[in-house]
Amino acid sequence: MSAKNTQPIVLDGSDDDVDAQEAKIINEEYKIWKKNSPFLYDLVVSHALEWPTLTTQWFPDLEEPAGKDYHTHRLLVGTNTSGTEQNYLQIAEVRLPKQEAELDAAKYEEDKGEIGSHSASPRIEIIQSINHDGEVNRARYNPFNPDLIATKTIMGSVYIFDRTRHPSQPNADGVCNPQIVLQGQEKEGYGLAWSPLRQGHILSASEDTTVAHWDINQYTSSNNHLDPIAVYRGHSSIVEDVAWHNSHETVFASVGDDKQLIIWDTRDPESPKHRIEAHAGEVNAVAFNPSSEFLLITGSSDKTIGLWDLRNLKIRLHSFEGHSDEVLQLAWSPTNETVFASASADRRVNIWDLSRIGEEQTPEDAEDGAPELLFVHGGHTSRPTDLAWSPTAPWHLVSAAEDNVVQVWSPSSHLYAGEEIEVPADELE
Repeated sequence: MSAKNTQPIVLDGSDDDVDAQEAKIINEEYKIWKKNSPFLYDLVVSHALEWPTLTTQWFPDLEEPAGKDYHTHRLLVGTNTSGTEQNYLQIAEVRLPKQEAELDAAKYEEDKGEIGSHSASPRIEIIQSINHDGEVNRARYNPFNPDLIATKTIMGSVYIFDRTRHPSQPNADGVCNPQIVLQGQEKEGYGLAWSPLRQGHILSASEDTTVAHWDINQYTSSNNHLDPIAVYRGHSSIVEDVAWHNSHETVFASVGDDKQLIIWDTRDPESPKHRIEAHAGEVNAVAFNPSSEFLLITGSSDKTIGLWDLRNLKIRLHSFEGHSDEVLQLAWSPTNETVFASASADRRVNIWDLSRIGEEQTPEDAEDGAPELLFVHGGHTSRPTDLAWSPTAPWHLVSAAEDNVVQVWSPSSHLYAGEEIEVPADELE
């Protein structure tokens, strides 16, 4: 069994039968995944939050406590209480074994479904909660100052919090007190992107069909409610995601339920530079390659991921096919320029490698998927909500799902060393 051989089972029947069958199959798949995990991963940390988070991001800082065998990382999350309780923007601390520490698969903790034991406990802990109005649809920290955190609200506004101006424990009155309110969109959304090149510039995608662009440098102590410096009106339906280009500071992309991929230049907000129908279904995610100025990817409800070249958007360079349901999220690896991850409603997070497109395969390998499908993470039993790579720990990811579970995980190093991961025959089911 290779790392990829964890595809979901397809079933049919009446709705009630399907629900019961699906729950049973999900449970069976999870048990098989759990049993095989020690052979497929260097690390798995699974943690159930009090409430599900719709968002997660890995902070760039890293602490090394003296005399300890672990590093301390921080994660950005938020709550979705569906209106039943107070919501919070939250920062979590996660303790992971040092890379040089020899991880022993035999230390697999059956009850927790965790791999890579060390002396730190607990593994994931909420260290700061900030009152928030409604659920946190998305949260992203400012790359120039990670203490500045933007959130997408269910009201349409984007909030900016300076986390250093909020206590670790939220005020009991539940009052939400953002440092800045970015106004100008009428409905909620999920797409949110800070510019990696222009300090304080931020984009927001909305269900009102617009993309709004603010510059938080316009903030003054007497006016903390900012209007957009530009509103982009190129989509005819919900805008699902936005992404800045990583080397051209005026260029960004937006995608939406109208199946469109639109490339914009902020110097001309009225007219898109390029517009294509990128997929047969809604386009849910877009991401520019951090290393190549011409490459970008799109993820769609048509279950595929498209690879595009900005120099000729009329032709899709490649279609990544391996998910059995809509593709929800995309994220490029910060340390491997040809590698990216995708999260899907099929409960899988896949890792892909562009450099393996077109590689020859044996018929047995082909059964597990295309050569560019590097790894399938099957640890979630519910639909993923977000995923992110660690900027400091290579090949480490965090993924969250609708059932409150957050998982921090790293595939076996044999995977990216180019070695086949073999699971002993007696462990297979």
